[in-house]
Amino acid sequence: MSLINTEIKPFKANAYKDGQFKTVTDADLKGKWSVVFFYPADFTFVCPTELEDLADNYAEFQKLGVEIYSVSTDTHFAHKAWHDTSPAIGKIKYTMLGDPTLAISRNFEVLIEEEGIADRGTFVIDPEGKIQIVEITAGGIGRDALELLRKVKAAQYVAAHPGEVCPAKWKEGEKTLAPSLDLVGKI
Repeated sequence: MSLINTEIKPFKANAYKDGQFKTVTDADLKGKWSVVFFYPADFTFVCPTELEDLADNYAEFQKLGVEIYSVSTDTHFAHKAWHDTSPAIGKIKYTMLGDPTLAISRNFEVLIEEEGIADRGTFVIDPEGKIQIVEITAGGIGRDALELLRKVKAAQYVAAHPGEVCPAKWKEGEKTLAPSLDLVGKI
């Protein structure tokens, strides 16, 4: 069953952000757009390149009212240690959630049970707490923050403009489509 348009399940997690430990729950994701970005583990190889890419583009997500939450099955203590020792991870200003109980990874259906780590899963959640975008890639395939940003803009546009849809490669300001009987077979 697809997670698209389903409400996020309840969770509570310890997190690291801005030099502090904090608690984050599913309620914190509601009321604004959110990206929940799962990665396999701290102190690895592809993961820091992705998290740094998100850090480099975080201000652009913030301009859209989007909060980012990275999640791995490591603890919030490991996140702090990684943040303090890695130049790439040291750039991060968004919230890094620890999921040592594996509950959040299970809720989002990205847990690799036999390894106790998460797949590379990306979820865009609307202000009502419903999942609008799901992307899961294999462990060796890194994601692109700018492509994610484009998808978030498309999701926000569609939410704000009922009856319109964004075609392939749509970018902000470009023409959208209004599905109708007259459009069938004309594209």
